[in-house]
Amino acid sequence: MKLPVYLYGHPVLREVSTDITPDYPELKKLIDDMFETMYASEGVGLAAPQIGRNHRIIVIDADPAAEYSPECAGRKLVLINPTIEILDGDKVSRPEGCLSLPGISENVNRIEHIRLKWLDENFTPHEEEMRDYLARIVQHEYDHLEGHVFIDHISPIRKQLIRAKLNNIITGRVRCSYNTRTAKPHK
Repeated sequence: MKLPVYLYGHPVLREVSTDITPDYPELKKLIDDMFETMYASEGVGLAAPQIGRNHRIIVIDADPAAEYSPECAGRKLVLINPTIEILDGDKVSRPEGCLSLPGISENVNRIEHIRLKWLDENFTPHEEEMRDYLARIVQHEYDHLEGHVFIDHISPIRKQLIRAKLNNIITGRVRCSYNTRTAKPHK
């Protein structure tokens, strides 16, 4: 089922998410719904807070980015209770966008070399070093679990320059091709 994507300004996007246990009710349905919602919204990643759930789960299908980032080829992941360790390297500035901030794209500096630990949908543990754009996707989605969005990484001046767009998102004065839920519906 396609679920609404919660937009910037909704309080759930600022909450720290809680761990998922193996007895989580209807986990498979949640995962399927998250993938369906992500695909319908044309995203490459979706974190549970973006659908109004305060739980530590992320779905990623980075394959559409493989044409310019080969490390993304065939990478379809379910990340339950992930943890990230930032490894070495310089910060790289690349544009990021977000389903929860439609119409906004800003350059974000991130170190693109991480070690990720997570459980898959069967609660099997995994650990992997990731680099480049795949590492960026994971960090972007992980931020949602910690109550952050990508614009938290931009300068105050840049944030001021997009203030009107942010206010339009908060008040529901933004159009999306996918179903959304705003903090304050536009009247």
